[in-house]
Amino acid sequence: MERRDFLRTGALAWAGMSLARQGRASTPGADPSKFPVVVSTWDFGLAANREAYERIRSGERVLDAVQQGVMVTEADPEVTSVGIGGYPNHEGVVELDAALIDGETLAAGSVAGVQSIKHPVAVARKVMEQTPHVLLVGEGARRFALEHGFEEEELLTEGAKQAWEEYRARGGQPAAADHDTIGLVGRAPDGPMAAACTTSGLAWKLPGRVGDSPLIGHGLYCDEQAGGAAATGVGEEVIRVCGSYQVVEFMRQGVDPDVAVRRVLQRILRRKGAAAEPNFVGFVALRADGEIGYASTTPGFQVAVSRMGRHELVDAPSLLGRREAAAGAGSSS
Repeated sequence: MERRDFLRTGALAWAGMSLARQGRASTPGADPSKFPVVVSTWDFGLAANREAYERIRSGERVLDAVQQGVMVTEADPEVTSVGIGGYPNHEGVVELDAALIDGETLAAGSVAGVQSIKHPVAVARKVMEQTPHVLLVGEGARRFALEHGFEEEELLTEGAKQAWEEYRARGGQPAAADHDTIGLVGRAPDGPMAAACTTSGLAWKLPGRVGDSPLIGHGLYCDEQAGGAAATGVGEEVIRVCGSYQVVEFMRQGVDPDVAVRRVLQRILRRKGAAAEPNFVGFVALRADGEIGYASTTPGFQVAVSRMGRHELVDAPSLLGRREAAAGAGSSS
């Protein structure tokens, strides 16, 4: 085949795939009356869910809705792991990470290690729409934000500063990990899906540390042909298994969301081995037909679910105590 014929054939194939993606055929088994559906991580996800749910229900674009939903959490100074009020790094500086992805086009934007900007997810949206890039980091991301009209703000609240000072007084030994990211996935009645994730990262982290949250395919992933997922917990564990992408790909293969989540968590537990104490990791998943799933490696994970006009906080199941089963589950994942 000559090169021009190859290119023409490839272009036609790409056009066909694009038309298929744009067709928005109804997902088999998806009843539009059951939507919107929004699912997110942790108890502070309830406020984010309400904002996103009402915006989707009013006809707003789902990508806009999920962004505005997590911005509610970014602006809450009582949440010590997201946005303003988030716990700082080892040197007492708040560094924020965020990302979002459009489930229709797979367009995505993210920022990492951003200082002095309260709404990093809004900056991530600008990266997606105003640049040819997906990820900007550190000082470059901060300058980009300022150039696009964002204002600098003090993100270190008195409460977070006091917690940091206590950490330093203990000789740099944290009392407990703090890494409760908000990840949110939503679907509109006519099929569009999107996901967003934002965090201040692991408390007392080394300056410049970036976890899974702003990494597409790790902290979040969404393809409305299959579904969407978001992660929370120790980001290094999620990165090692490409967590959210794997959850979505299992759903694409026809696996139920709950099972898809458990399979990825089992991979994390197998990697740690039977003798090691597992790190906390949790996932939420939303399949294209509206079915949801969630679970974590260890107990304590809570999930916010919004559907049929109701907003609920549910306790997620954990795989703790099932590690022997996880070790023998290689054939299933």
